[in-house]
Amino acid sequence: MRTAARFALSLALPLSLAAPAFAQGPPMPGPEHEILEKNVGTWDVAMEMSIPGMGPMTMRGVETNKLMAGRWLIADFKGEAMGMTFENHGITGWDPEKKAYVAVWADTMSASLNTGESTYDAATGTLKGWIETNGPMGKTRSRSEATWPTADTRLLKVFAPDGPPEPAMTITYTKRK
Repeated sequence: MRTAARFALSLALPLSLAAPAFAQGPPMPGPEHEILEKNVGTWDVAMEMSIPGMGPMTMRGVETNKLMAGRWLIADFKGEAMGMTFENHGITGWDPEKKAYVAVWADTMSASLNTGESTYDAATGTLKGWIETNGPMGKTRSRSEATWPTADTRLLKVFAPDGPPEPAMTITYTKRK
């Protein structure tokens, strides 16, 4: 019985101290969330990838994005690559403590969760950062750059670790009307 009482107290004390924060409601979206809003909607996706020893590959699919509470971008992708179905489900948001955008996603080719982190360069209109994946080629950490050339076009470039200056993967997103 003492263990149950300690457990209840260990939950009640932090919650009672946090009560004023709960009373204020959840945090409101800020200017950092405007980047996430740009991605809301349904997008046709075309990916071009160069894998050493395999030559160029392409993949097509559809990504559907919605914003939860104005703060979290929920992304669902479905497509096909090399004759196989590929699916991805991800969440991206602004982390005020890190002062960075953070992402996590799971896909049908990975053995574990994939992660990413980036910051927005307003001067170039580029979201620059890294993504870490654990897929068929093992665990990799690659540099990434996302841009929005138009309101209806988004580009994501991923650069191979220690690779050439050209992107190993370019994904073009075209927003459906």
